[in-house]
Amino acid sequence: MDVDTEGAFVADEIKTSVKETVDSVLHDAVYDHDKVSQWTNQIVEDCTKKLVGLQKPFKYIVTCVIMQRTGAGIHTAASCFWDSSSDGYAVVRVDTKSMYAIATVFGVAL
Repeated sequence: MDVDTEGAFVADEIKTSVKETVDSVLHDAVYDHDKVSQWTNQIVEDCTKKLVGLQKPFKYIVTCVIMQRTGAGIHTAASCFWDSSSDGYAVVRVDTKSMYAIATVFGVAL
């Protein structure tokens, strides 16, 4: 969904905001198992605050997965039953030398 109409979820706008947030949290971090919980919580909380600050008529669901870069693969999938003319989602993947972060935002119109 990427329609720039009033009341529609604009994925590109959300992706930019989410990427900025993930980059700011992980900017020079090296994977540390003891810090992953803190990083994921900070990412989802900061993204949620930014989204709410947009004052758009949506309920948001934000998820974040951080995985150490070891050569193993990761696959994710989502399925949604909603009004595709207003609801939508955005996925952002950020790679660093030591980890992958995948943040997903679902926006459901009120």
